Amino acid sequence: MKRWLWLGLGLSGLVACGGEPDPIDVVLPQACPGTTDLSLPGTTGLSVPGTASSALRAQEPPDGVIITFKPKVTASALAATADFAALVEREGGTVKRRFPNLHRVSARLSPEALEKLRQNPDVLAVEPNRRVYASRLPTPPPVVSWQGAFNTQGSVGEYTDGLKLVQAPQVWDANNDGILDVTAPTGEGVKVCVIDSGWDSKHPELKAAYVGGKDFVDNDDDPSDQSADALGIVTVGGGHGTHVAATIVAQLGSGGRVVAGQEPNGVVGVAPGASLLVARVLDVKGGGDTDDVIEAVQWCQAQGARIASMSLGAEKPSVSEKDAFDAVWNDGKGLLSIAASGNDGTQGIAFPAAYPETVMAVGAVDSQGEYASFSQFGPELSVVGPGVDVLSATVLGAASQSSLEAGAKPMSSSPLAFTAQGSYTGRLVNCGLGADRAACGNAATCDGFVAYVDRGDYLFEEKARNVIEAGARAVIIGNNEPEDGDGQFTLGTASSHWVPTVSVSLVSGAALKKLEGQMVTVNIDGVDYQRESGTSMATPHVTGVAALVFSARPDLSAAHVRAVLEKTAQDDVLTPGFDERYGHGVVQAQRAVMLARALPPGGGPLPLP
Repeated sequence: MKRWLWLGLGLSGLVACGGEPDPIDVVLPQACPGTTDLSLPGTTGLSVPGTASSALRAQEPPDGVIITFKPKVTASALAATADFAALVEREGGTVKRRFPNLHRVSARLSPEALEKLRQNPDVLAVEPNRRVYASRLPTPPPVVSWQGAFNTQGSVGEYTDGLKLVQAPQVWDANNDGILDVTAPTGEGVKVCVIDSGWDSKHPELKAAYVGGKDFVDNDDDPSDQSADALGIVTVGGGHGTHVAATIVAQLGSGGRVVAGQEPNGVVGVAPGASLLVARVLDVKGGGDTDDVIEAVQWCQAQGARIASMSLGAEKPSVSEKDAFDAVWNDGKGLLSIAASGNDGTQGIAFPAAYPETVMAVGAVDSQGEYASFSQFGPELSVVGPGVDVLSATVLGAASQSSLEAGAKPMSSSPLAFTAQGSYTGRLVNCGLGADRAACGNAATCDGFVAYVDRGDYLFEEKARNVIEAGARAVIIGNNEPEDGDGQFTLGTASSHWVPTVSVSLVSGAALKKLEGQMVTVNIDGVDYQRESGTSMATPHVTGVAALVFSARPDLSAAHVRAVLEKTAQDDVLTPGFDERYGHGVVQAQRAVMLARALPPGGGPLPLP
């Protein structure tokens, strides 16, 4: 049944001679019941319909400030910090975190209280507790506190293009038989700390490697990629941290649900023998606070991590953050911090990656080793790694595979990011560009149908919202770029109102239009792996190679391992030597391990000869 809403609209282009424009009546169908509360999700950073947003552009206000105070020679750092925290609270502030070794606290204060505190002679500096963001483009059971048994046998089908590009299988599976070589370095004995959005503790690729975690977002010991609100409603994150962690430590022969035709054992990580520490600093929207990053990197070092992997960043530096990384680096004898360069494709590297003395900045290349256009670059860049269309694990069931049947024949399709899962069969209705609720015409009813919509002019989430309000129970987007095939598009963000939504090629779209009125089935199933692009994906490849080097030579310092990675990186052909887009080149695990083994005890003098 169709309901109609009459609107009086004034059109400035139709003007009577010498008078004002007359309003005309335009009829729009009323939204179907249950769809009127559907609001268009935020589109910050989206400038072109169908493009992915950059996390670094979705800026939010700082969460308070970080205050540096004068150390007291008459008191321990711990006692001095406690005294200063008490002073802040007496001024009406709320202290969030304390950093005794850095002589700092983070706090939330009113503008008046903050201004008063600035006048205190014991205050040396005040800076925003700026937000950091994941560097990608697009209730679990209690977790165990011990490491499980590693699986040493799987399939060479688990070896991804990225894995091969960085030579990881050549280190621990020299004969390429899908079995870890007995004495080969696999990352065993090395703790890697992933500072990110948390993880999915149920994912079979990660459970054996996990040794501990901390949630700095929810302030508990369960770093799951999810949060509950005051009403107990749980929101699951996008799987960013799970994807990153699995790129490093995913296990052989431990597959979850995969897309049809994909290797049934899933994937394997660069360093499948390494131990995984998880520090959650990003919330379910992919954002976090500087003070949480500082606290996390200190926690990682206290837990015995040799490497901290950070696929996150901010546009501007933070003195407090830099001091924290200086401290854990400890002149090259401490923690090796590795971070993403950012995804804006511009000159200028995100922070903390842009602290060149104490953090390795990682850029991205594609599976052929060619520079990825989104990868931020600059003189601080250390090395690059695979960061385009990288297959890895995600939150169980969070990724999607699609199937489409029209005219009793299967048709190729791709699921849109954030699509609802499920299956629907209904009449196909051509809704044009999906510009509004009237776009589907009289064939649309609230009883349900499958909407075909052409790509162009409007954001995909706008098109979907309009046809869903018209009664669509499934949506098909027809691509308008022949070279893109089915396309890889997004609905922008999660929404409980989305319906199964897929995209098809230009050719398939033309064929579907000829089937208008016939029955079409759109099906979306959940899978446990997905492809992601970004310097977020390049960073864990480099982290994994570093873990292999530490595993081969545990006596080496962080400074030595960094020097080995840079010395053995594969230089690009176009610009020999160091350059701002490739750094020292693509990390090479086999070459790095060979050089590390050739070094004298302790690594010898630096720089390496």
